[in-house]
Amino acid sequence: MNVVPTAAPDVMTADVVPADVVPASGGVSGGGLGAGPVRMFVNGQAMSGGSIHGPLAAARFLGRVHTAPRYRFWSFDDEFPGLEPVEVGGYAVPGELYEVSYAVLLDELLPLEPPELELTVIELADGSGSLSMRARAGTLAGRTEIRHAAGWLGYLADLGPPPR
Repeated sequence: MNVVPTAAPDVMTADVVPADVVPASGGVSGGGLGAGPVRMFVNGQAMSGGSIHGPLAAARFLGRVHTAPRYRFWSFDDEFPGLEPVEVGGYAVPGELYEVSYAVLLDELLPLEPPELELTVIELADGSGSLSMRARAGTLAGRTEIRHAAGWLGYLADLGPPPR
């Protein structure tokens, strides 16, 4: 696997990004990812219609996709979800895939993400890689697992409107 060093490894769970995450038009600039686009899988409030979708509104929508069946999916107080990579007992989590500039990702989207989440590389159902957010280690105690076929949006719809 070819790898590209990240510009900010402290926000990732690994110090490398698989080359299939960075299209050939991206490349490396100054020791980090260039200004070219990267793929970002979102499955919560950054999805279309979500409260932090703004930075992705002008990004290229690549489609609705699923993760590989290697993840569990958790609700953080019904405010946002988090992925957990697992060796066994995982399932495919639905979400949206975008092509977004690294600058927009770093400067606009990541600052909006909750501190319980961190940037990582995930595997999609087709075997390719993508950047995504995952739950930080030690943040899942007392969380509700989401097993809804429609993912976060279906889970929220089943909860109904918040009490007034």
